[in-house]
Amino acid sequence: MQFTLKQVLAERHWTIGTVAKNTGVSRATLTNIYYGHSKGIQLKTLSRLCEFLGVTPNDLISLKK
Repeated sequence: MQFTLKQVLAERHWTIGTVAKNTGVSRATLTNIYYGHSKGIQLKTLSRLCEFLGVTPNDLISLKK
């Protein structure tokens, strides 16, 4: 699995800082997800991101091929 946060933010022309400020999720956590260094994600974090971005978990996580 891989996270697609980088693509979602690029579509909106938003930065990690914008998301951190509006969700309360730390910049460090978002940076790890953004660059694909995260091996997992807390459900609370996923929920906050989905709510703020107006997406579903399927929009933030994809299967690696």
